[in-house]
This record gives sequence, structure tokens and C-alpha cells, in this order.
Amino acid sequence: MGTTDTSKPNLDSILNARKKFDETKAGVKGLVDADLVDIIDNKEDSTLHQGTVDRIKEACETWGFFQVVNHGIPLTVLEELKDGVKRFYEMDTEIKKGLYTRDQDRSFIYNSNFDIYSSPALNWSDTFSCYLAPETPKPQDFPIVCRDILLEYGKHMMILGTLLFELMSQALGLNPNHLKDMDCAEGLIALCHYYPQCPQPELTLGTTKHSDNDFLTVLLQDHIGGLQVLHQDKWIDVKPVPGALIVNVGDLLQLITNDRFKSVEHRVLANRVGPRISVACFFCSDYRSSSKLYGPMKELLSEENPPKYRETTIADYIAYFAAKGLDGTSALTHYKI
Repeated sequence: MGTTDTSKPNLDSILNARKKFDETKAGVKGLVDADLVDIIDNKEDSTLHQGTVDRIKEACETWGFFQVVNHGIPLTVLEELKDGVKRFYEMDTEIKKGLYTRDQDRSFIYNSNFDIYSSPALNWSDTFSCYLAPETPKPQDFPIVCRDILLEYGKHMMILGTLLFELMSQALGLNPNHLKDMDCAEGLIALCHYYPQCPQPELTLGTTKHSDNDFLTVLLQDHIGGLQVLHQDKWIDVKPVPGALIVNVGDLLQLITNDRFKSVEHRVLANRVGPRISVACFFCSDYRSSSKLYGPMKELLSEENPPKYRETTIADYIAYFAAKGLDGTSALTHYKI
């Protein structure tokens, strides 16, 4: 009794170290520079339409994700997007420092570890995010090295997202426009990740286990891999498929479908090979201005299937998710009835 446990790290020292890292504005790449399974083919064919809906239904109910090919976005656009993201991160550090911020009201937000002051552990990745919809982005808000391709990709993604929500609405037995009419495809945010090669990948993760705080995520990943999804308590590698996009159910879609569709938990491993580039497009309503409440859809409820979640605004859900950080637990449990 009365002794001090020196084996546990001091909280103040951890926060000070994280603050020092944050103030470098160089991200994880700065540390490196300083030496420190279901594939759905969306080819247009009316005879295959119901089969596509059925496969999406099965994937969303059991896995929470699938890969899609023949999605309508040219391969040249996908390659230029990956190149554009890489060009940004490999700009001179001093130039990038002028864009480093934690101000969530900006159109373009570049930093490392959004939950740096709340998460139990930091991730081996840097991220910039940009709002692509519902408001038309101002080109001058985006770095010139990736401006044009981000704006072009956003237009392609809104078309694809609308189609995916139509198919998912039908998979739920609803009118094709049901999810779209709920504004699920109103807002679009692109999160562009850069995972530098890691000298000790066994000691960290590229991204900690989490599920997404949106309705739907469409992910472009490069050839390196590292993405894993949790299925029946086992981590499954999502191996890159050339030209394919990964689609996964988000927390808010699980909430409004009353657990019919599953928000998949996933993570990214750190790798000695790099950099790894990925772009995750988050579909959500315009949470910054909307006060709309979302809860389980009444069309899916019955006496045998009562609501499992209380209603919430998107802004409240995202704020809770951000404050909690990537601590390995689902934010959905906070909204359970």
C-alpha cells in the first residue's frame, strides 16, 4: 500500500507526446521521412437484375460487405485517383503543414489520427478528408495536385451510390427510391488514406478495428492489401481485385434496418511494404445542417421485430463516434434500446 505503480504509462506524458506529434503537422509519413469476398458484377442486364439484388441481400445480411466490378467508373479514373492521393502525401512537408487542421468545418481536412486525444492507441496512417456533396465543392479549397480527380471521382461516386441504395432498398423489399428518399445518399465525404511502410508492423495497426459511422462506404484500395473484415469472430483478408470497389454497410444503415443489414467491423494491418493508398467514400445525410431523426424504419418493424435502437440525429451519432474514438467497441451499443 502507498507505493506508486510505475509500470503504467503516465496519462499526462501520453497526451503530451501525442500533442507534440500533432503539432509537427507531418503525420505518420513525417516519422518515416525522419527515419524513425463476394464479388458482384454490376453489368447492365435485366435478366441478371434480381440475381444481383439477391446477392446484395445475402452479402449485407451475413457479411456486411461485398466487392463490385463493372461499376461504371473507368479504370483510368481509379488509377488517377490513387496517383493524386499519393501526389498529395508526397508533397514537401512544409507545404502540407499549411493544410494540416483539426477544424471539422473546413471543406478539406488533413491530419493524422482523427481521435488522437481519445483513442487508446494511434494508427500508422495519415488521412485527408473532403466534402464532395451535397454542396458543390469549391475547387480553390482543394490542393491542385489532386483537385480535378477528386471532383471527377465525386461525380462518378454519387451515381454509383444512388444505384447501390436502389439495389439495397429492393433487397429490403422496399421501393427502389426508399433509402434515397431518406437522404442516405445526400452527403458524400471522401477519406483518402496513406499508410507508409512500417518498420515494425507487428507493433501497430494501419487502422484499428472499427465499423463506419455512415450509411454506406465505397472503398478503393490499391494492390498492397492489408484490409481485413471480422466474420464469425475470425479476421478475413480482403484481397485486392483489380478494378473492383469494396462496399460495406455502415452503422447507420444497420440502425435504420433494425439489424437486418450488418455493419461490418474491419481493420487495416500495417505493412513493411508501402505506401498503401486507399480512398473511402462515406455516404451520409448532410449532418452539419440536418436535424432529421433516424431510427429503425417502420416498414421493417412488427410485433415480432420491435425497434432495437432509439432515434438519433446524424450529427449526434458522429459526435459520439468521434469522442469515443477507435477503441475497438461499436458506437451502436450506445443507441440500443
